[in-house]
Amino acid sequence: MIASTPIDVLIIGGGPAGLAAALAAKAAGAADILILERERELGGILRQCIHTGFGLHVFKEELTGPEYAARYVAKINAQGIPAQCDTTVIDITRDRLVTCVSAAHGLEQFQAGAIVLAMGCRERPRGSLGIPGARSAGIYSAGTAQRFVNLDGYLPGRQFVILGSGDIGLIMARRLTFAGAKVEAVVELMPYSSGLKRNIVQCLDDFAIPLLLSHTVTAIHGPERLTGVTVSKVDADLHPIPGTERHFPCDTLLLSVGLIPENELSRGAGVDLDAATGGPVVDDRLQTSVPGVFACGNVLHVHDLVDHVSEEAAEAGRQAALAAASRRQAIPLPQPEPPKPMASPMPAAAAGAGAAEAAIVVRAGDGVRGIVPQRISPAALTAAPVKLMFRPTGVHKNAVLVLEADGVPVHRVKKRVLSPGEMVELTIKPDFFAAVKPVRELIVRCENA
Repeated sequence: MIASTPIDVLIIGGGPAGLAAALAAKAAGAADILILERERELGGILRQCIHTGFGLHVFKEELTGPEYAARYVAKINAQGIPAQCDTTVIDITRDRLVTCVSAAHGLEQFQAGAIVLAMGCRERPRGSLGIPGARSAGIYSAGTAQRFVNLDGYLPGRQFVILGSGDIGLIMARRLTFAGAKVEAVVELMPYSSGLKRNIVQCLDDFAIPLLLSHTVTAIHGPERLTGVTVSKVDADLHPIPGTERHFPCDTLLLSVGLIPENELSRGAGVDLDAATGGPVVDDRLQTSVPGVFACGNVLHVHDLVDHVSEEAAEAGRQAALAAASRRQAIPLPQPEPPKPMASPMPAAAAGAGAAEAAIVVRAGDGVRGIVPQRISPAALTAAPVKLMFRPTGVHKNAVLVLEADGVPVHRVKKRVLSPGEMVELTIKPDFFAAVKPVRELIVRCENA
């Protein structure tokens, strides 16, 4: 048995979320902070994102991914916050005992006052898509190809088809064109792109790269190296339509078909996960269902902009520092309450004092998917504005977002265009609920204007 080392705030992940959380925890008074990162350097995925578009919100200027990461790493070094790289976390317990292993330090355990989960996300692999065909060489995730090209200086092919219109795939279409490769088409199953509009314009339209909506790859050709793919149009039920097959010769297929929050460690720690986001269920302080364990960034829900990741992570770091300080001083903090199924709102006369103080459950209604946070404390709802983040389930034009409190509409906001490719933020204010107290359930839904 090895002795555990006490740590005030332990941050798992040294990407943009972990770095921002560490700085905020330090600013909030945490004296003992440690970042654990499995890669050999801090910075996470930003190290391979050499395109611009980062930092417009946080730094008020346009930076590349490595530049954005370098600024945070410089701040970490200036604050003297320790980071242990090339370290893999293998277990987290409900009482915040973290076990990790590294070549330099061997097997270690840390007893944390608070933990910030900032492990990011991973790409969905071919195995989850069910595409028939040979197991040819030349099939990569878009992020893997990005690493090959930008970090390793290796071009994995010369003639590409990209399946999926996520932002990484769109950006790689442009990057491969710059490198001298030919991108035959970007193929998207849905009738809309899952990437940002600006990336469609700047990465596809500007280079005359076709975007085939409502299409998918239905066959892969080539017994050894990929020689081509068959692309078919799909119907409203997303089934391939016979007779619409087109053959595209190519030596490389890139997959940009979605990101999955990296939550194996979270699941092992007993953290409740949300089926819609793939990340932890959190409250307005970004605390999970396990007391003292917080989550932020792409491990919580997949973001569009790294600036938003940093802003969210800063709040998680601040809350983790406060939780660790309260634990040291033996001051009890409000503990997260798991959301309970609600058949119907409880009549006001039947609600006792305990029910009035229970966490407010936040749910997604029609046209809305993946709301974060999923719980709000009554005190937070009456003290200051709370920001909800979610995605629409489809493209909606001239729509209205409706916020309901226990079935009563309390706020409406018009939106000209809503698309699953862009995160929606809805700020709810205390004065929305003047006529509805106490609130037990909030629902956000989308309706046509």
